Amino acid sequence: MLVRLWKFINRTWRRLATGLCFAIFGIGGVILSLTALPALKLISAGNEELRQARARRLVQLTFRWFIGVMKWTGVFNFDFKAVEQLKQVKGQVIIANHPCLIDVVALISFVPNPDCVVKSHLWKNPFMKGVIKSTGYLSNEDPDELVKDCQESLEQGCNLIIFPEGTRTTPGEKIRFQRGAAHLALRTKAKVTALWVDCSPVTLIKNEMWYQAPKEKPTLSVHYLKEIDTQAYRDEEKLSIAARHLTRDLQNFYEKVLQDDRQSENRDQAVDYRVVGS
Repeated sequence: MLVRLWKFINRTWRRLATGLCFAIFGIGGVILSLTALPALKLISAGNEELRQARARRLVQLTFRWFIGVMKWTGVFNFDFKAVEQLKQVKGQVIIANHPCLIDVVALISFVPNPDCVVKSHLWKNPFMKGVIKSTGYLSNEDPDELVKDCQESLEQGCNLIIFPEGTRTTPGEKIRFQRGAAHLALRTKAKVTALWVDCSPVTLIKNEMWYQAPKEKPTLSVHYLKEIDTQAYRDEEKLSIAARHLTRDLQNFYEKVLQDDRQSENRDQAVDYRVVGS
């Protein structure tokens, strides 16, 4: 009886705390847009590249603090296993599966010099548009302009975070990658670093409301998979065919990782991942 009561209290608290965290996130975005980010513009003396770099760093530190808040309030546990392997990564496309609403926040919080492609509708979000504009995060509205912007970002040493699925993963369904990430990697001639995001038990998935907290506290883990050289694909005659082949191989690779993840009882167990395309 006491165990059931404790579980009920714990789950109710996590529901309330999740709502509080979402409120903090939204209000925090507005506060940054009205205070710290304009101040960075003043002290950057008209140097746009420097201003954006400082803004991205500020957002990264803010997201890192927000992750701490979610952990402290008992909403989530976090296990960023990929941190060490990413310390020397520079000017690469970082791809990951997209199981959870907050995985992008988690990745930005620890990926070195992060940049990301943002859906165009978020530029109109009153809580986020100021942050997005100040950081120079990239809009996907114009595909041709996006490639140019991505190239410039990578040349500046930023690591570009992309979710090839384009939307959150639906639990139980196969992974389906769009070709946008492959096109960007090939056209910018960037190396690709593959990450695996695991959220267990699943929560904040597509079409799920924030208050639908799972029975147990979820843990969000980020695992390093491998670095992928796209040269072999760029040697193909047509970019469209190369992008299709790279997308297919990435999708098959992630599907294998998903199957291994489902079969494994221990997420710390070493898995011998195959080279993509081999």
